[in-house]
Amino acid sequence: MTAEMVAPAWMHEQVTAERYATWTEEQCAGIEIVDGMVLESPSASKRHNRLARLLANALDAAAGPDWNADTDFDVRLQDVPLNNRRPDVTVYRAETIDITPTRPEHVLLVVEVVSSGSETTDRIVKVDQYARAGIQFYWRVEQAATGAPLIYTYILDPAAGRYRDGDVFTGIVKLTAPFAIEIDLGQL
Repeated sequence: MTAEMVAPAWMHEQVTAERYATWTEEQCAGIEIVDGMVLESPSASKRHNRLARLLANALDAAAGPDWNADTDFDVRLQDVPLNNRRPDVTVYRAETIDITPTRPEHVLLVVEVVSSGSETTDRIVKVDQYARAGIQFYWRVEQAATGAPLIYTYILDPAAGRYRDGDVFTGIVKLTAPFAIEIDLGQL
């Protein structure tokens, strides 16, 4: 094993919000923090990244001036223990563009694109974490090797602290909530 293969010590120690705030952008790239521990996120495929970017563009165009949609930044789900997730797409209040960290109260919708190796996390773990944080809408995108992806939509039941199943889309996504949107999945 070479020195390059050994993860730095900071990746094996409990991380607080204060400590995380001192890390460089390079240290924060490609990781998430769950219960104060660093989780490495493997690089996504080109197909995954393209799908996330095209969805973010479509959501951004439909969201209107009050909301932005973007990819690849931290959402601080809680401070103690520290939980930072990096959704594939996040729709957040436009007025909070310069506020860091992005918090659940800034976020309307998170989207996770399921990849090989992220199935359990995206289908079970993140759904629970996002719901407990109070994020109103969650979409899970299942990639098809051929053809259009499938989008599973979820709506927060705040009394239960869990998501209710929404619609499942293939072909055309047409919704009025969280805002009016129509996306042709065949174009993605």
